[in-house]
Amino acid sequence: MKAHEYQAKELLAEYGVPIPVGGVAKTASEAREIAAGLKGQIVVKAQVHAGGRGKAGGIKIVSTPDEAEQAARDMLGSMLVTHQTSPEGVPVNAVLVAEAADIEKELYLGIVIDGVAGLPVIMASESGGVDIEEVASTSPEKILKAYVYPGLGVRPYLARQLAFDLNLNKEQVKSATELISNLYKLFEAKDCSLAEINPLAVTTDGRLLAVDAKLNFDDNALFRQRDVEELRDVQQEDALEVEAKSKGIENYIKLDGEVGCLVNGAGLAMAVLDLLKQVGGNAANFLDIGTINDPDRVVQAIGIINSDPDVKVILVNIFGGMARTDVIAQGLVAASKQMEIKVPVVVRLAGTNVDEGNRILDESGLNLIRAYSFKEAAQKAVEAVQKSN
Repeated sequence: MKAHEYQAKELLAEYGVPIPVGGVAKTASEAREIAAGLKGQIVVKAQVHAGGRGKAGGIKIVSTPDEAEQAARDMLGSMLVTHQTSPEGVPVNAVLVAEAADIEKELYLGIVIDGVAGLPVIMASESGGVDIEEVASTSPEKILKAYVYPGLGVRPYLARQLAFDLNLNKEQVKSATELISNLYKLFEAKDCSLAEINPLAVTTDGRLLAVDAKLNFDDNALFRQRDVEELRDVQQEDALEVEAKSKGIENYIKLDGEVGCLVNGAGLAMAVLDLLKQVGGNAANFLDIGTINDPDRVVQAIGIINSDPDVKVILVNIFGGMARTDVIAQGLVAASKQMEIKVPVVVRLAGTNVDEGNRILDESGLNLIRAYSFKEAAQKAVEAVQKSN
């Protein structure tokens, strides 16, 4: 789950990380009121769950409350399209209005979980700003890393070493050491999967300031982070993913291909995506239906896939262990009776109760494309896509 920048900054401030003075506005007049209480130049920033806002016109520097009001009016209610959004963009329902920092130097500071090491890793760089991804790709030596053992937390020496390596002066090293420690406390306390400040500005008067911030949270921990869950903005999320979650289908992710996939087990689902790519196709989604033996869940999953306009064929690939293939077959038959499925459906069943599952499909009268091996299923799905083009 993602938070908006203004929400992330509110949490940062709670944990002692300095942020620019400002506030969030949902109307142009609110933006003007906030701007009237600020000093110097003002930045108006569209609040969306996507990077690249500046290059897309979602960040404006203005000088007066009137200009802030106009900038907010231009943004609010629009659809912002960046390199990280769909072609349709995402809605701008709020703007952050804040004092524009007088920046001398832009740093980067972030914390993620290193899946290989199985530890949180703090990353920092002197080359902060909008092109940090390019820095990481072309000059990885400029990204400093420090691993944290959760039982110990961020020891002062570790944060201090990062601060020294960022070539800060004595007073700034002291401030940065505290800031790094506080960011990690937030990361741990709120079950973050990402805590990022980019840029972490060194202002002309020597202060450290979190000019931009991003927080992502582990969905699996939201049951114990009710205050965090309240920050969710479903309008910023993919509509099909939101619908899937509302129906109890947690493991659905929209992708950009044409083969809608219904699979049981995350490992098999990933293998399906790989095999489709290998035989010349692309998956339209990741969907692990799990081991819930409920025909209605199959109907709901088919409904989600069927409502995706990008899908040109549905691939059902089930290897029954705890999941029973006859239940999957019952769900497919029920789905065909409850909705119009306009695209071809490729089905491969194997494992528990496969004979009964195949009997149900054979006697259903459904016009299915049957496959009996993993690769055959993927190939037939890609062939069906090619015929539809």
